[in-house]
Amino acid sequence: MATTGHTVKAFDEELDQLRATVCEMGGLAEEAIRDSMLALIRRDPDSAAEVVVRDKKIDDLEAEIERRAVQIIALRAPMADDLRDVVAALKIAGVVERIGDYAKNIAKRVASIEDSRIRAMSLLPEMARIAGEMVHNALDAFAARDAAKALGVVERDAAVDDFYNSIFRALLTHMMENPHNITPATHLLFAAKNLERIGDHATNVAEMVYFAATGEHLADRPKGADTTEIGADDLID
Repeated sequence: MATTGHTVKAFDEELDQLRATVCEMGGLAEEAIRDSMLALIRRDPDSAAEVVVRDKKIDDLEAEIERRAVQIIALRAPMADDLRDVVAALKIAGVVERIGDYAKNIAKRVASIEDSRIRAMSLLPEMARIAGEMVHNALDAFAARDAAKALGVVERDAAVDDFYNSIFRALLTHMMENPHNITPATHLLFAAKNLERIGDHATNVAEMVYFAATGEHLADRPKGADTTEIGADDLID
């Protein structure tokens, strides 16, 4: 049976709506990164608690995207480029949900360092800014199916890794200078590790976008040597 113009238009609208919902989810994740870092810098547990509460909206959008993507695949049987777009949306939603979890985890540490004499170093906000921009640009690339912009996100991942290694060394110095710094410095270290993981996940999104747009996989990117093997994934609730 021939596909009518009306059906094609409806399908295109469904794909556009799916992309828009993914981008909405990404926008909420960006806000969570920004607000959790502001709460950390200001030592504001009330603002941090709001970040934790708002994470549920990100989870709800992931479920909505999954429902729509499955419905499109079942009813429209998309092929080639369209199928790659739908699968990319489904996978990206899962990654963005994880990014939201990392931001939430940063916020949940604010109360633990509220009375600490160690202030969040200037490197942490800058690291958060770059990680947030990577998320933003990766989602922009997805919305526009822009392979070149996606590639630009991948290339910025090394900068986030460098920030993490610098922060690790600085916090280790604080710990060595005064044992009372060990607990708050550890919380800040895990906050930095969460930001490093956000950068990794933004890069993963960009790689998915590149494949969806071109049908080609990017070569494995070299990773800088981590100063530590701390696993932030194990600390996410």
